[in-house]
Amino acid sequence: MLFQIKSYLKFLWYSKNEHAVHSPFVFNLITKCFYDKHSKPEYAILKTYRNSLVQNRNTIEVTDFGAGSKVFKSNNRSISKIAKTAGISSKRAELLHRIVHYFQPQNILEIGTSLGLATVALSLGNKKAKITTLEGCKNTIAVAQVNLQKICCTNVELITTEFGNFINAANLKSKIFDLVYFDGNHQRQATLHYFEQLLPTITNDTVWILDDIHWSSQMEETWKIIQQHPKVTVTIDTFQWGFVFFRREQPKEHFIIRV
Repeated sequence: MLFQIKSYLKFLWYSKNEHAVHSPFVFNLITKCFYDKHSKPEYAILKTYRNSLVQNRNTIEVTDFGAGSKVFKSNNRSISKIAKTAGISSKRAELLHRIVHYFQPQNILEIGTSLGLATVALSLGNKKAKITTLEGCKNTIAVAQVNLQKICCTNVELITTEFGNFINAANLKSKIFDLVYFDGNHQRQATLHYFEQLLPTITNDTVWILDDIHWSSQMEETWKIIQQHPKVTVTIDTFQWGFVFFRREQPKEHFIIRV
């Protein structure tokens, strides 16, 4: 917790808003998407989905393949508490919806379904997109599947798998992902492995979103390595998320933006 507080204070010191951005691509993203304050009809669906989970007092046994939880001390967890503390926040779900709506990706990969709070935002952002979402825990993905069916998210394919088993050359052969949302394993080695394995799936316009880039010193180091990769041109640090772009026409540049 102390590490994250120090990281956040550092972020506040260095972060800027749209007035310090001279890249037209990033300026438009910030002003037309990040800072879009208009209400969307989909926000009500996101709220309904969240409330159904927050009100669910059932307990499930969670199998955690990643870095573990800083909140839970036991693998027996109430669905309500997972939704409140471990899932994507309401504000972030709305932002994720806007990002998908803004870029209109056709093929989306989500690494870490959990209860589907981010999945539904991805789905509603572009109902014509094909979304593949991966989750290692069979009990949490079962809850997500039931709730996604209730609101008719028919463009989502849920796959129960350890991430490393799915993200390999055989499964990814000839696949293209226009957007990848990484929210499943906050460890350096695993994140860098997924990064390298997924590079063949990118196009010039692909967007990657990495969750919790300031989770630990290990994740901050991972973020710096990704920024320096020769195929990466533009990155945006919003503290919670790191955005990665591969646009060859863009000069290599890093932005720290308050959202």
